[in-house]
Amino acid sequence: MKVVLFCGGLGMRLRDYSDRVPKPMALIGNRPILWHVMKYYASYGHKDFILCLGYKADVIKDYFVNYQEYVSNDFVLRGAECKVSLLRQDIHEWNITFCDTGFSASIGERLRSVRRHLAGEDMFLANYADNLTNFHLPDMIEHMRESDNVAGFVAVRPPHSFHIAHIDQDMQVTGIEETSRADLWINGGYFALRPAIFDYMNKGEEIVVEPFDRLIAERKLLALKFKGFWQNMDTFKDRTELNDLHAQDEAPWEIWKRSA
Repeated sequence: MKVVLFCGGLGMRLRDYSDRVPKPMALIGNRPILWHVMKYYASYGHKDFILCLGYKADVIKDYFVNYQEYVSNDFVLRGAECKVSLLRQDIHEWNITFCDTGFSASIGERLRSVRRHLAGEDMFLANYADNLTNFHLPDMIEHMRESDNVAGFVAVRPPHSFHIAHIDQDMQVTGIEETSRADLWINGGYFALRPAIFDYMNKGEEIVVEPFDRLIAERKLLALKFKGFWQNMDTFKDRTELNDLHAQDEAPWEIWKRSA
C-alpha cells in the first residue's frame, strides 16, 4: 500500500532549526524524524512512499540520494581497499517517489498534485511526517476495508493540556481552567484514504476542512480512538522529549526493534 507523506511545510515553531533544514529532517538521534515515520510504515510492510516536497526540498532529496547506510548501521571494513560490508540495512527495500508540490501549497493541494502516482490503488495511507506513534496500523486498515468510509484517521489525546480563559463582554477574565486530555480527541495525522477522497476535494481546499465536512455530512469519515503513545514535533521541547526517549532506548514508536 502506498504512503503519501507531506514534507513541504515551513515548520515555523522550529524556526531556528528550520532555517537550516525542513522540519521533517529534524534529527531524532542520527536520523531525521521523516526516516522514523517511514520506518514505522515499512515495519508493517508499506514501503512504497510518495514524498510531497516544498520548503527546502533539495535537503530531503540529497539525504536519500546520498544515503550512507554505514553511518547508522553496523558493518565490517575489509582489506586495504576498505571494502564496507554492511551487517544490517535500513532502506534498501524502499521505493521513494519525490514530488515538488509547491512552496506554500496546502496539504489538500499537495495531495491533489500527486494523484497520478496513486492510480490503481484501492486505498492508500497518508501522514504529516512530523508525528510518531505505536498505534497498530493494521487496525485502521481493517476497519476501512470492512466499511464504506472514504477516509479514516487515528484520533488521539492532545499531548499537552491547555488553559482556557473565560472572558466576559467587558474583556474581564472570569475564570481560567485547565483542560484535561481526557476531554478532547484530535486528529493524529495518520490517515487511510480511498481514491474517492478526490471527489470530495476542490482546488485550494485543506483536506481536513471542506472535504472532511462533506464526508461527515454523508457519514463516511472514520476515526479510531487511540490512547497509546502519540507525539508530534512542533517545538524544540517536543524534539527534546523525542530525542530523550530515543537516547534512553525507550522510544515507543520504534516498533521495528520489538519485531527484530
